[in-house]
Amino acid sequence: MSNALLSIRTDDQTKKEVADFAASVGLSVSAFVTVLLKQAVREGRVVLTPTLEPTPYLEKIMRQAQADYKAGRNVTKTKTKAEALAHLRSL
Repeated sequence: MSNALLSIRTDDQTKKEVADFAASVGLSVSAFVTVLLKQAVREGRVVLTPTLEPTPYLEKIMRQAQADYKAGRNVTKTKTKAEALAHLRSL
C-alpha cells in the first residue's frame, strides 16, 4: 500500500481531542482518519450522530410545555385520527 499525504486544517483543541480519542481506541490519528474515509467511501455515506442533549433554549421550551400540559393549557385531546386531522386543519 502506498502512502499518500492528505493534509487538513483544524484548530488545536480539535486536533488534541481527535488524537486523544484515536489513542483511546488504539489507533493513530492517521489510522483513525483512514478508517473513517474508507467507511464513508465503502458505504457511500457519512453518518453524523448529534448529541442528544437539548440546547438551553429547547430546555426552556420543554419546561414550559410540561408546565402547560400539567395545567391543562394548550392541550387538545382527540380520540380518532379524523378528530386529530380536523383539529390540525382548524389551526
